[in-house]
Amino acid sequence: MSLDRVQLEIQDRHVLMDNGILQLTISKPEGIVTGIRYDAIDNLLEVLNDETNRGYYDVVWSSLDGIGKTGVFEVIKGTKFEVITESEEQVEVSFSRPWDTSLQGKLVPLNIDKRFIMLRGSSGFYSYAIYKHEGLPEWPAFSLAETRIAFKLRKDKFHYMAVADNRKRYMPLPEDRLPRRGQALAYPEAVLLINPVEPEFKGEVDDKYQYSCENKDLRVHGWICTDPPVGFWQITPSDEFRTGGPLKQNLSSHVGPTCLAMFMSAHYAGDDLVPKFGQGEAWEKVFGPVFIYLNSAMDDDDDDPLSLWEDAKNQMIIEVESWPYNFPASEDFPSSDQRGGVTGRLLVQDRYINDDYIPANGAYVGLAPPGDVGSWQRECKGYQFWTRADEDGYFIIPNIRSGDYDFYAWVPTFIGDYRNDVTITITPGCDIDMGELVYEPPRDGPTLWEIGIPDRSAAEFFIPDPNPKYINRLFVNHPDRFRQYGLWERYAELYPDGDLVYVVGESDYQKDWFFAQVTRRKNDNAYRGTTWQIKFELDNLDQTGTYKLRVAIASATVAELQVRVNDPKEANRALFSSGVIGKDNAVARHGIHGLYWLFNVEVEGSLLKQGENTIYLTQARGNTPWQNLMYDYIRFEGPPASTSNTPN
Repeated sequence: MSLDRVQLEIQDRHVLMDNGILQLTISKPEGIVTGIRYDAIDNLLEVLNDETNRGYYDVVWSSLDGIGKTGVFEVIKGTKFEVITESEEQVEVSFSRPWDTSLQGKLVPLNIDKRFIMLRGSSGFYSYAIYKHEGLPEWPAFSLAETRIAFKLRKDKFHYMAVADNRKRYMPLPEDRLPRRGQALAYPEAVLLINPVEPEFKGEVDDKYQYSCENKDLRVHGWICTDPPVGFWQITPSDEFRTGGPLKQNLSSHVGPTCLAMFMSAHYAGDDLVPKFGQGEAWEKVFGPVFIYLNSAMDDDDDDPLSLWEDAKNQMIIEVESWPYNFPASEDFPSSDQRGGVTGRLLVQDRYINDDYIPANGAYVGLAPPGDVGSWQRECKGYQFWTRADEDGYFIIPNIRSGDYDFYAWVPTFIGDYRNDVTITITPGCDIDMGELVYEPPRDGPTLWEIGIPDRSAAEFFIPDPNPKYINRLFVNHPDRFRQYGLWERYAELYPDGDLVYVVGESDYQKDWFFAQVTRRKNDNAYRGTTWQIKFELDNLDQTGTYKLRVAIASATVAELQVRVNDPKEANRALFSSGVIGKDNAVARHGIHGLYWLFNVEVEGSLLKQGENTIYLTQARGNTPWQNLMYDYIRFEGPPASTSNTPN
C-alpha cells in the first residue's frame, strides 16, 4: 500500500495507524502494540505470543504499607482510548488508565497515559508516557523498581542483534535456554547452551546482562532479520527522563528476541535507585518519547543486512539532533522554546599537580534535582541533563526543562564530585552563563603512591580469562573482557594459597590487581571475606604528621571495607570501616562498576614505620560468591607539609 499521508482506523478492539511505510496495530483500550507490518513482513512482533505479550509498557512496584505484595510485575493496560491529534501529517493517540482507591493493592497507584505518534514519511513510530501520583491523602505510598517498554520480536525472523559496534552478533534462540538445551548456571539469567538448535552456539553462555549499556551509550540498539533484510531499532534520543545519570547501566536487547526501552531500573545500583513515594506525595514524570525505527535494504546490489545497523546509527544522530521533539501534543512535554540552557567553564585546582588552574578536559557536567554532593547518581524521581566539557573545560547544556536544579560535575583522572553551592532556576528561554567554576578535588598532601586511574571504573585492573567452559565468544579478545561469565571464580584459582599482595614500585596494577575483591570458598563450602595487602616503603617518616589514604570504590555488593595499617589481626579493631555498603551486583551482572563511593582515611604517622609498611584492605562480608568490592583508585598522601616522603 502506498500512502502519502497518515491514516487512522478505529476498530472495535484495535486501532490501526498507517502512513504507507508501516502499519501499527494497537489493542483498544489497553494500548498494547499487537502488530507492526513493514516491508514484506506482515507482523514483526511474535505472532505466537498472546497479544498482551508483544509490545507493552510495564512496571515493577511494591506497596509500602507493610501488607502489600513486594516486587509486583504489571503490564500497563489502558482503560480509555482517545484520539489526541489526527491529520494527514500526524496522528497521536492516547491509552490512559486512571487510578482510584478501589484499585489499591491491585494496580500501581499511578495515573498513566501512554501515547503513540506516527508522522507522515517516517519509517517508524514514537511513544511516550506520562506517570502521575496525585498529591492527595488517599493516594498510597509505594516504590517503583522498574519501568520500561518491551518489544518481543518474531523468533523465526530476527536472529542478529546489535547493541554497539563491537557488540553485535548472531544470537541463540530462546528455546536454547530451556531445559534439555540449556543448563542454568549460578543464577537464572545465565545459561550454558549444551544442545542448542544451531550447533555453533554449543558451549557458550547466554546472559542478558552481558549486553547492558551505560545510559550515555544506550542510544540505539535492536535486531536484524536477514530474509527479507529488515531492521527493528529502539532509539532513545535523550537521557533526561532516565534515572541515575549518564553512567547508570541498563538492559538493552537480549535473546527473545527482546528489545527494551529502559526508563527506570535498580540494575547495577540496588535499592538506592528505587524511588519511594510517600502517601499523598505529588509526582509526575514524562518518559520518552522514544523512537521505534524500521529499515530495510533498498538497493538490490546492497545485500549486506549489516548495513542496516549503520543506517540505524545515522537515524539515531538525526533523532538526537531533533530533540526535544516539537510534535508531541501533551503539555507535559515542553518544546524547545519552553526550555532553557546553561553554559560555562569548569577548571580544576590541585596545587600538588599544577600551580595554575587545570581545564576540566572531558568532565561530566550536568543539572539534576537539588541534593548533596554526588547525589545525582542516586537520584531517581526528577530529570537530569548532562554533557561533556571540551578539552578546555567549556560546556553547553541546552534544552533544560523548567525547574530548580543543582549543578554537578566529576572529572576523569580526579577523584570526588563537584557541586555548585547555588541552586539554578531554569525558566523558558533563559540562557544562564555560569562563568568559570573551580573544582578543588580532595587533597591534603603530596601523592606518595597510587593504584589505578580515577575514572569510576575497575576496567584498568587485571581481568582474567574466563573459564573455558563458560565463554561468550563475542567477548574473546574484546575490550570488555569483564563481560564474561564466572570471572569471580578465577580469583581463588589465581590465588590458591593466600590473598593478593601488591608491592608499590614493583607490582603493576594492570597485571597484579584483580579487578574485584571477591569472597573465597573454604573447605566447608562456606564463603569468607578476603584481605588484600599493599606493601610500600617510607624513607622519611613524619611520625607527628597525618597521612591520608583515599579509597575510591567503583562498586560494592553487600560488602564492608575495613582498613588496617601494619596490623594484620582482624580480631583487632580496624582503623576504618565502611559498614555494609552497596547492592550493585555488578560482578554477577558483568559490569565493571556500580555506584561510586569515596572514603578518606586518616593515618597518623605514629602507626607507620620507617621502611616497609603494609596496609590491609579487608572485605569482611562473605556469605555468597558475589559479595565484593571493585576499586576505582587508591592514593596514599603524605602530610601537608611533607615533600620528602617518597616510596622506594
